[in-house]
Amino acid sequence: MRVSDFDYRLPDALVARHPAEPRTSSRLLVVGREEVSDRRFADLPGYLRAGDLLVLNDTRVLRARLAGRKATGGRVEVFLERVEGSNRLLARVRASKGLRIGGEVELGAAVRGVCVGREGEFHRLELERPVTEVLERHGEVPLPPYLGRPAEPSDAERYQTVYAKRAGAVAAPTAGLHFDTAMLDRLAAAGVAVGTLTLHVGSGTYQPLRADDPAGHRMHGESVEVPERLCEQIEEARARGGRVVAVGTTCVRALETAARAGGRGAWSGTTHLFIRPGFEFRRVDALLTNFHQPRSTLLLLVAAFAGRDRVLGAYRHAVATGYRFLSFGDAMFLPERAP
Repeated sequence: MRVSDFDYRLPDALVARHPAEPRTSSRLLVVGREEVSDRRFADLPGYLRAGDLLVLNDTRVLRARLAGRKATGGRVEVFLERVEGSNRLLARVRASKGLRIGGEVELGAAVRGVCVGREGEFHRLELERPVTEVLERHGEVPLPPYLGRPAEPSDAERYQTVYAKRAGAVAAPTAGLHFDTAMLDRLAAAGVAVGTLTLHVGSGTYQPLRADDPAGHRMHGESVEVPERLCEQIEEARARGGRVVAVGTTCVRALETAARAGGRGAWSGTTHLFIRPGFEFRRVDALLTNFHQPRSTLLLLVAAFAGRDRVLGAYRHAVATGYRFLSFGDAMFLPERAP
């Protein structure tokens, strides 16, 4: 298996720069074993059934991008990876010249920060004020870099799921952006159970696979909490013959990490799980996801779930019929795993 086996042609015109309005108006490609069906996201309830369990990631996106200057005067951009304490954060720092340990930066309205260490390609910064306060007052919505546009006022609400609760992500779990509260209510009324977990998406979600052999790739770490109540709901769904339907690749990684680390019980910690073809799924039966970049870890995860040929065939169909791709794009529903 090579990373080049998961390449496809993505015309730039198909990258969605803005979300569809309203949320449920996106297109939905339903990918069965033998055929694909072109639908609207509003049709999703027709593909779920009473007894299924829909699993959502309730992480909330922080205003994770900060602009500032180094003490020497050069411009600097700080892109949060994770909050490590009241006044400490780990971040990617872009500057004309590298930021050294002990180097100072000024963020927002004269908020001083000092580089106190490194972790690989990330810088560890100590701020003179609480990180959450600085982000809320001076941070920008951290839109994916491939959108190629600055954040707009509407992004503060639209780059956030309607069920986001627990702040900590620097990227949205984008499969969830298609839901509105009315659809969630409609599913509940139809007998579809809803459970939540938390995976705080890190900036490493955009990290490319640099080598053609994926075996040497180490996934970025992301904080996960799979609560006891969700584990109970999974057992209840299994007992009544329902499916565990993961909304997004973040839910897949969280559920499958917990299955390996905690068995059937609750689990919390940091996941580095890299799901690629050959992976044995233990908890996820169906998957709702967006369309991902070529040669990405997310595309390999989807191919692991449904089969490479099936997924790439669906992607070719999506390109040919003008689906919208990536974070603000359309959705794909895979109702069953590959045999």
